[in-house]
Amino acid sequence: MKKVLKYIVVALIAIVFLGTFLFLFVKSKPKEVSYHELTVEKADIQRTTVVTGKIEPRNEVNIKPQINGIIAELYKEAGQQVERGEVIAKLTVIPDMNTLSAAQSRVRLAEINLKQAQTNFDREKALYEKNLVSAEEYDKVAQQLNQAKEEAAAAQDALEVVRDGVSKTNAKSSSTLVRSTITGLILNIPVKVGNSVIQANTMNDGTTVATVANMNDLIFDGQIDETEVGSLAEGMPVVISIGALQDYSFDATLEYIAPKAVESNGANQFEIKAAVKADPGQKIRSGYSANAEIVLQRVEQVLAVSESALEFSGDSTFVYLKGADGFVRTPVTTGVSDGINIEIKSGLKEGDVVRGNQIIEEN
Repeated sequence: MKKVLKYIVVALIAIVFLGTFLFLFVKSKPKEVSYHELTVEKADIQRTTVVTGKIEPRNEVNIKPQINGIIAELYKEAGQQVERGEVIAKLTVIPDMNTLSAAQSRVRLAEINLKQAQTNFDREKALYEKNLVSAEEYDKVAQQLNQAKEEAAAAQDALEVVRDGVSKTNAKSSSTLVRSTITGLILNIPVKVGNSVIQANTMNDGTTVATVANMNDLIFDGQIDETEVGSLAEGMPVVISIGALQDYSFDATLEYIAPKAVESNGANQFEIKAAVKADPGQKIRSGYSANAEIVLQRVEQVLAVSESALEFSGDSTFVYLKGADGFVRTPVTTGVSDGINIEIKSGLKEGDVVRGNQIIEEN
């Protein structure tokens, strides 16, 4: 019994040893290399670029007050439509003390001159009625009285404008009323009732009371790298997609290419603008991030093959063409590429089979 058990153990060891030897022998044998086979076919190929940017209204205006003051009333809110000339806010005037003092002084002086002109006129009129002065002298004094009246009225108007922001004679064009200068949508009202505002002058830009834009005339504004700007031309079609509006894209037309680059992150970038042609019923907001796809080159029904079939050596390009005796290294001339397929201008014909990527066999 012990002798039989011994033979069994020896046999098992021999089997394990032989199996290990056979496994290592098989693994050590070189595997046959195989490749994907690709057929040369005709296809349409286009080279595109994607430019990032944002959607903006072509005409966006900051509405500023004509005088310094305090916001007394706001008649509109962001998101509302406004017509040109429509009142957005009303101001309470804060007069400049020097200007106010000068206006008051002008009124007092005009009243003194008017009083003197009236006295001169009354005296001259009495003499004229007695035929003691000529009509020419009488007319001259009457004209001086009319001029004094006009100056008094103008001085009073100026005082009212400085003090109240409006006068009796120009109530409809009051500078205390902040009006929209265009018809459009109010994008923002950055002030509140009680805020102080100042008019624009040579020293500052003034306070923005509202931002109004025509949202029916939008543009795409983006930047493109200098390596691709040479392929662009005004009038080229553009396809715009907006991240906030999934599965929605629309056409645009390239209308502006900046003549000068700006440096951004160490690279020269050129600003481009495209006129947007969105659907009238689609609500697009100002400032939406967007991508613009532009076709730089396009060829139709040309011989094409996957770029994975190409091999580069110096300035030359090769493929491995399948023949009767296997794959033969063959020079080719290439054209437009879309990053996946590439145009073959010469060296191959339709229906040829070339070698692609190596097939990796899993153990």
